[in-house]
Amino acid sequence: MTHRKDLDPSSNPRALLGCELRHARERKGLSQEALGAPLFVSGSFIGQLEAGTRRMHLEYARHFDEVLDTGGFFERNCKAVAKSKYPDHFAEAAEAEAIATAIREYAPLLIPGLLQTEGYARAMFRSGRPTATPDAIDELVKARLERAHILRDPTTPLLWAVLDEASIRRVVGGRAVMAEALNHVAALGRRHRAIVQVMPFSAGAHPLVQGSIKLMTFENAPPLAYAEGVETGRLEDDPATVRRQTLAYDLLGASALSPQDSLALIESVAEDYTHEDQP
Repeated sequence: MTHRKDLDPSSNPRALLGCELRHARERKGLSQEALGAPLFVSGSFIGQLEAGTRRMHLEYARHFDEVLDTGGFFERNCKAVAKSKYPDHFAEAAEAEAIATAIREYAPLLIPGLLQTEGYARAMFRSGRPTATPDAIDELVKARLERAHILRDPTTPLLWAVLDEASIRRVVGGRAVMAEALNHVAALGRRHRAIVQVMPFSAGAHPLVQGSIKLMTFENAPPLAYAEGVETGRLEDDPATVRRQTLAYDLLGASALSPQDSLALIESVAEDYTHEDQP
């Protein structure tokens, strides 16, 4: 067997690890379905590992080393890939988000992380961690703001966010913080960097009224859906499930205010916060 150099964690290790997995699998003459069956995972999941959109967990790595005769390569390098600055329940979703070609998200209660300002993010983290040190909060805020770096590209990824009216009415961090946060969201919409809609209270029930959803599509891998709760999150790759959730999102967008009316509402609420914050 040819000996490969272990991966450098600083050089997009998950994509490199996925590429090595594909080469090792093909050398053994195995399909994605055959490699995933003993682990009770689908062939599409193996494909996502190979494309670098999913994280390789240690138990999978050990199985691959055994079946593909790779001498512990995947187990060793899996440990490097597992390191993340994000909470465990969100790390895999954040990594997938960074390489997605399109992101569609519905936020029922809060402004989505990719659209948050520093002040808004800081208030959110502090509310959930009242005894955390300032340094710990700083690290969390830094990691959240770094996620938004993907928006520096003028066109990719496509970002489409539907905000429930509750997320722009809920005062997080004070009225000045909310004014800044909403003006930031509106500016992204006005610059055509994001599609932003608001689901008004008047719409009543809608397909995603029970929770949030993030849908991600990729250039060379199947789409993923991510649902999040309190200190928990789940990435979904089952094609039928993702299709149903995509339909729900499309219906949601059809029921929400138009992008033009949504930006007008967001800017109006931001103006109200600005005036109310003045003595």
